[in-house]
This record gives sequence, structure tokens and C-alpha cells, in this order.
Amino acid sequence: MSVTRFATVGDDSEFVPSEHTAVLADGTSLFYRAWLPQHPTARSLVIFHRGHEHSGRVQDIVEALALRDLAIFAWDARGHGRTPGPRGYAPSFATVINDVEVFIRHLGLAHQMRPEQMVILAQSVGAVSVAAWAHDYAPRIRGMVLAAPAFEIKLYVPLAIPSLRLLLKVRGHRQTFIKSYVRPKMLTHDQEQARRYEADDLIAKSIAANVLVDLHDTSKRLIADAGAIQTPTLLLSAGADWVVKLAPQRRFFERLGAPFKRMKVFPRMYHDLLHEQDRSAVLDEARAFIQEAFDRDLAPQELLAPDRSGYTLNEYDRLTEPLPWHSARRWAYRIQQAGMRTVGRLSEGVRLGWRTGFDSGQTLDYVYENRPRGALLLGRWIDRGYLNSIGWRGIRKRRINLEKLLAEAIGLVRASGQPVRLVDIAAGPGRYVLKTLERLAGPDLSAVLRDNVEANLQAGRQLALDWGISNVTFQAGDAFDEESLAALDPAPNIAVVSGLYELFPDNDPIRRSLRGLFRALSPGGYLVYTCQPWHPQVEMIGRVLVNREGQPWIMRRRTQQEMDDLIRVAGFEKLAQEIDPWGIFTVSLARRAAR
Repeated sequence: MSVTRFATVGDDSEFVPSEHTAVLADGTSLFYRAWLPQHPTARSLVIFHRGHEHSGRVQDIVEALALRDLAIFAWDARGHGRTPGPRGYAPSFATVINDVEVFIRHLGLAHQMRPEQMVILAQSVGAVSVAAWAHDYAPRIRGMVLAAPAFEIKLYVPLAIPSLRLLLKVRGHRQTFIKSYVRPKMLTHDQEQARRYEADDLIAKSIAANVLVDLHDTSKRLIADAGAIQTPTLLLSAGADWVVKLAPQRRFFERLGAPFKRMKVFPRMYHDLLHEQDRSAVLDEARAFIQEAFDRDLAPQELLAPDRSGYTLNEYDRLTEPLPWHSARRWAYRIQQAGMRTVGRLSEGVRLGWRTGFDSGQTLDYVYENRPRGALLLGRWIDRGYLNSIGWRGIRKRRINLEKLLAEAIGLVRASGQPVRLVDIAAGPGRYVLKTLERLAGPDLSAVLRDNVEANLQAGRQLALDWGISNVTFQAGDAFDEESLAALDPAPNIAVVSGLYELFPDNDPIRRSLRGLFRALSPGGYLVYTCQPWHPQVEMIGRVLVNREGQPWIMRRRTQQEMDDLIRVAGFEKLAQEIDPWGIFTVSLARRAAR
């Protein structure tokens, strides 16, 4: 990513920002400010502004914090301040979360600021995007300060969110905006700060309806799965907030998995805590936490044994226990399963799931194909609903992300002048790899696709034959046999593990597999791996569907931090990550370290 340096802004303050740009994933030029100390430092504070605002509004915050030994950065989010785009708009809230990841990686490249020496300070909507980033991308930052996170906005209109969903469905992809009801005096008791807010021409007074709905859905997910977040956290809340509700912030804090966390409520303050009349008390709390995060090294500990105890194991154990006979959920799931075993079999996808397992390679290939089939018109209608379920939509987005990072890995190997030798250790029929081989074909590219189910290998061979792909070999192999993987010859320089580790609750076989891949890959080789840190239907799946062995398909989710820690301990350095808009499936690219 490029960085452009502009003229320094004139200011009487000793904290004078320089102005920069970074390039986001879609090519948008992101504007940001940097307050750099006189002497070089590895430590940084990154500030994310409220919705509607921009980085120019944090100048007084930087001055009041007076953290002279830190490099401080603040962005203008897309569609805000001096970053281009329709005001208050983003393609999705997931895009904003990814923007956070891209921006942090940019700071590493342009300013040598690593997450391990970084604290985040974020307000309102910015705080939700940072909390989601901590959940979805599991950065190893020192800590985060969340000021009045907008987990639930007070919309004051009955059925506001369902109405916005309907409006968006009717309008399709057209941009739809909602003008904010918030007035400056609802944000702060400080009349001067309220006047500045009202006079600021760069403040966007509207927000896109799709962003508002996505913010609502993301917040629900974060509160439900806050136990997955290990990042040390200070939560600052306003007790007299006109804009967002306090109760969801309390629920988030209570469920937060961070071993070091602190919450402070300021009873009489309005929403904009950092610009309130008595903000010195708020800033004192933030400053003390930031300094403590650096002095005490509060960064999350490695998660290497959550399969033995902890948050996701507790969830897994609950799913293995039958629900009480009087539970309404028990009978609801029984009725759903009965329907899928009878009328549901008119759908070809449902019928395939009961025959081979809903987690089988054949089922996955059917979902990738995404062509509704079934007996009679009713069967095709059921199949269309089945294929459009949130989990299968996430799987298809995972495939897109997988192909993207696989193509990136192939480009990196080609740039080094080496022939590309790819292995997928549990490929199933290998549809996504074959598509990549077809799209990026060349004499320097070959692949070995392994699986332990002969039917999957036969289906893959037929696909390769139908598509005229000859530079691929299909082999039977155990993805958890360390010695078998280590003996791969010739040594691959790209390895793919997709949708495999998620199916097994224990970490020991995962460690064996990763050790084998480390030994197999040539130094500097690349690993593409997937993870399922969240699933909104995890209980339904466990109580209704069956796996490839005909047993209830009960999954122990691995948080992104757990998966990344296993990868890091095995000797790989994570380089990039993609995630679907619903936060269900991730795909990551890592590089093998030298021996």
C-alpha cells in the first residue's frame, strides 16, 4: 500500500498532525492523521471516531491524553471527513470491519507499527467496528478502549429495523440514507463542544440504511459471542445516553472473555464521552488503561488448550447434552428434523445430506454448485431454501475468499521465480482448486489433491476430465498423518486446508497435521487455511443434522485466536485474512518460517 505525505497542518499545539492516505481493499483512498513523537517509538495508539465524524475531531482528545511517547493515528472512515465516498455509506458494515484490518496492516508497512505494540481507542459506531475486528480477526493488540459502543441505537421508531430491512429489500442495491435525529446538545453538556459539532461542515448527518441494519446484526452477534474475545478491554459508558442503550453494553462486558477487563459508567454523561463537560475523568480512565496495557503487557495469552477447558468447550458440552423433555426448543428441533427426513427428502440436497452426511465432501460440492434440484416443483422449492440458508451462503462466500487467497499465494510463488507445487490435504472433489487451476493455468503450475474418501477422489477426477485439466494428481491420504504429509514429494510450496479442522473438536490431530505440513512445505512456502469462529445455527445443526458418520453434527467452534495460535505455534506467520459478511467463515494466508 502506498502512503502520501501532505503538508503539516498549522496549529499552536505541540501535537501537530501530519496527513496521509492509505489504499483500502477496493481501491478507496483512506485519509488519516498521524501525531508522531520527536523520537522514534514502536508503541502506538490508534483512534477510531464516532459515526458521522472524522479524525479532525480527535485533535483535542490527543492533546488532553498527552501521551507524548506514543505515535497516534486516526482515520476518516470511508464516506466520512476527507475520505471519499457517499457520506455515511459503506457497501456493508463488514466492509468497515475489513477497512480496520487493512488500515492496521498499512500502519505496519508505512510506519512500522505492529499490533503487538498497539492500543485502540474507539467511540460509538467506531467502537463496534473495533470490537468486531477483535472478534473476527483476533489481532494481538495490547488492549482496546471502547467508549459508548453503539451496540443498540435508540431509534425511537417502533419496528425501525424490520422496516429498514423491508425498505432495503424493495429498493434492492440502491443507496438509501437515514438522516440522524441526534442534535449536538444530545451528545454533550459542553456548549462549546456542541457549537463546534454543529459548525463542522465535514460531519455527515446521515447514515446508510444498510449500514444501520448491518450494525444492528453485527452487534447482536458480538454480544452473543463476546466470550470469544480475549483482548484486554476498558469499556466506558454514558449513564444518560440519548443515542445508544446501556444494557447491551453491560451484557457485552459480562460475557467478554478477556481475562483483564474493566467497565466504568459515568452516570450523568451523554453519548460523546470524550467531548463531555467533565471529560477529564473519562480521559483519565482511558490514559491509565493505555499506560497499564503497555507497562503490564496485558496482551492475550496463547489459546492452545481450549479443547480441554474454556468457552467453546462449554458450548460443545451443552450441545452434546439432550434438552429436557419439557423444553420447547427440544420439540421444535424434533419437528424440524422430522420434516427434513420426510418431505425434505424431495430436495436433492437434503436427500444427499442424509445419505452422505451434511458435512461430507459430496454435500459441500453440491452447495458450491448451487443449482436447486428435487422431485416435483415442491422439491426444487425446498432445495432452493436449503441452499440459501445462512450457513451455505457463508460456505459459498468462503469458496470465493479461498480462491482469492489461493490466487494470491500462487502469485507470490510465481513472483519468486519458482514453479508452483500445490497440495490440498483434504480436497473432497476439489472443485475450487480445479477452478483455480483452470483460471491460472500455466506450465509452472501443478497440484496434488488428497482425500481419504474414494468417492470424493473419483468425483474430482471426473471434474478434471470434464474441464480438460491435466496438471493435477488425485491421491488417497490421511490429512492427520504427520509422517505421510512430511513425506510429500516433491515438496509443495503451497498447502491448502479447507473446511477440515472445523470438523474435529480436539486439537491434537490438528497439531499433528500442522507439524506434517511444516515439514512438507519448502521454506517460505504458503499455507491457506480456514476457520469457523461463529455460526448462528450451531445448535440447530447439532440437534437436527447428521455428519458423515451418521452421528449428530455437533461442532466445537474454534475462535479465530485459537486457530491462529495453533498456526503460529506450528511455525507459520499469518499474512492476510478474508471473512464473509456474516462473520461465519474465515480464510487466512500464512507463510512458513525458516527451519
